[in-house]
Amino acid sequence: MNKVFFSVGISMEGFLAGLNGGPKNPLGDNGTEIHKWVYNQKSFREQLELGEGGETGKDNDILNQVISRTGASIMGKRMFEEGETNWSENAPFHTPVYVVTKHPREPWVRKGGTTFYFVNDGIESALEKARKSAGNRDIRISGGANVIQQYLNAGLVDEFTIHYAPIMLGDGIRLFDKIDKSKFTVAIVEAVNSPQITHLHYKLNNK
Repeated sequence: MNKVFFSVGISMEGFLAGLNGGPKNPLGDNGTEIHKWVYNQKSFREQLELGEGGETGKDNDILNQVISRTGASIMGKRMFEEGETNWSENAPFHTPVYVVTKHPREPWVRKGGTTFYFVNDGIESALEKARKSAGNRDIRISGGANVIQQYLNAGLVDEFTIHYAPIMLGDGIRLFDKIDKSKFTVAIVEAVNSPQITHLHYKLNNK
């Protein structure tokens, strides 16, 4: 059966994004600094069709695993709104993407295999639709923080990876706010570090 996971970067204080995020300021103030390690990885460049080159070390291997295992993605309305005006015509997912929102909208078809579907009846419905699309691959909860928190509190996440960036934002949106810690326990599977980033992979035991 498909696994449900998320793989996100955060600052040293636990912020997933900075303040004042929006379509003109995606990821909020200085939020893109969290992801600097990603931008020159070979897998990232291939995913966005940025041409040849890029790093091929262990950071790239971890990023490539995330991309390769993902058969469908789920995101919240805020993440979609920030991305809609900034993603290229060939959006960087290449899978079906299910947007959890209260606002009906027809599917938005992009090049390269990405189609955004807008789900108006909750996170369970989005997950059911994603499972049907993912085949034998997994479902990634792409973000933002609110939708990840909803899936955690519903006991629907199997595992996750945190990429800890060596930066401080000062303020922002925390990944683990509003979490009901009675719903699951967490165990470390693996820790991998490089000069740029520290990757921690966890599994969840949902109660």
